[in-house]
Parts: sequence; structure tokens; C-alpha cells
Amino acid sequence: MILEARDVGFRYPGGAEVLSGVSFGVTPGRSMALVGESAAGKTTLLRLLLGLRRPTSGAVLFQGRPLPTTHRAARPFRQHVQTVFQDPYSSLDPRQRVGRIVAEPLRALGFADHAPRVAAALDAVGLPADTADRYPDEFSGGQRQRIAIARAIAVEPTVLLADEPVSALDVSTKVRIIDLLAELRATRGLTLVMVSHDLAVVASLCDETVVLEHGRVVEQGPTGEVLGNPREPYTRRLIASIPRLPGVEPPPATVQTG
Repeated sequence: MILEARDVGFRYPGGAEVLSGVSFGVTPGRSMALVGESAAGKTTLLRLLLGLRRPTSGAVLFQGRPLPTTHRAARPFRQHVQTVFQDPYSSLDPRQRVGRIVAEPLRALGFADHAPRVAAALDAVGLPADTADRYPDEFSGGQRQRIAIARAIAVEPTVLLADEPVSALDVSTKVRIIDLLAELRATRGLTLVMVSHDLAVVASLCDETVVLEHGRVVEQGPTGEVLGNPREPYTRRLIASIPRLPGVEPPPATVQTG
């Protein structure tokens, strides 16, 4: 497994337990969705996978080893694991040109000669070269998310963690960004872990699905099985509320009712 949660638990200081006994593994080159209702613990879990917080119990492993705890030790991990945030409007600094934004992880990780890598990343997400000289507010929401994806892939990571990457976009733009993520997976061999509440997006993009309810894993497995023949009542309720996204069809579902 390239990324793994082993019996992970988490609680904020003085607060209630957010995650309890969470275990799953992500296979290299595969894609996994973390799904559930609001307050299920999805985003907290993603922060643990990124190393932005530490589990209060259990462990998060990358390539079989616990995540590094010091800034220096974390640098190789940061090159391998990058993230795309939910809101393309708040995640890009409006005071900086796009080229500098995309080069941010390159600077942080000590890469030299940023310009060719920035140009290659922008080209990979379908944006013209002159994008680097412009500011974020000159672009639409979908274009801004492409910029955010370019920033994430500029260091050529092996794992991309995405927190609701299309939830802030209109329907037609969602489909194009989903297609882009699928293309990047195929062409770059990326491993994708995506937090989402939109099961139509999950069905179109993710090989495996982990279902969280109140901080616990209630179901996990191949996406076609989890969505097509769910075992748990909670998963069935999620499927019952699935949005229909034009151009993205979920797998055929035979939802059990008994």
C-alpha cells in the first residue's frame, strides 16, 4: 500500500472524538473516495493523511512507514503527496501571478529552474503558456481549479489528495474537471484519494470507496460493489440522495432494501 490508515483515531483537545478505529489502504495507481455526510470526519481524515495533524491513536503510513514528524524529514513526503482544495477562489492568492502560485511547492521543496516545470504543469491541465503571467481573478472557477491542480502536479507527485475538488463548480465544469483528473491519473500514474459527498463523481472516478459515518468506517470496497450492492443502511441512504450529473453515470445499482 502506498498510503494507509491503521486503526486511526482523532479528537481535538477537550473535544469529542472525531475519528475512531479507521483502517484502509490505498494501492499505488488506484483511486479511492472517502464519502459520508457532513461531520462524518472526511476532511479531518484527509488532514491526517496529509500530515497536517497527528492521530491521537493508531498511525498513518506512507510506503509502509509512519508519516515524518519534522519539517526536514517531511520534505520527501511533500514531494510525493500533494493536495487540491475545495474552493478555487480562496485557495489561490489573488496578489500573485499564476506562475508564482504554481511554482509555490517547487520553491518550498528546493527545486531549481521553475519556469519549465510551471509551463509543463499548465500545459498538462489544458491552460495556455501566457496563463503564468496573469492573475487568478482573470479566470473562471473551472480555470482556477485547473491552476490549483497544476500547482499540485508541478513537483510530479505520486499521490494527489483532493478535498471536494468539484463541489464549488457548476455542472458542466464539474464534468470537465473530472475528465481532467481521470486523464492525469492515466497519463501520470497518479494515486488519487478524494473526499466527496457526490456519489456520481465518485462512481465516475474512483476504483475504491470508503464510507464514513460519525468518524467510523461502516463500509469499504470496490466502488461498483459499494454503490451497486451496499450492505449498510447508511450507505443505502447516501445512494438514495445521489445527484444525477450529466455526462457522469453511476454504475448500475441494485440497492437492497431489506
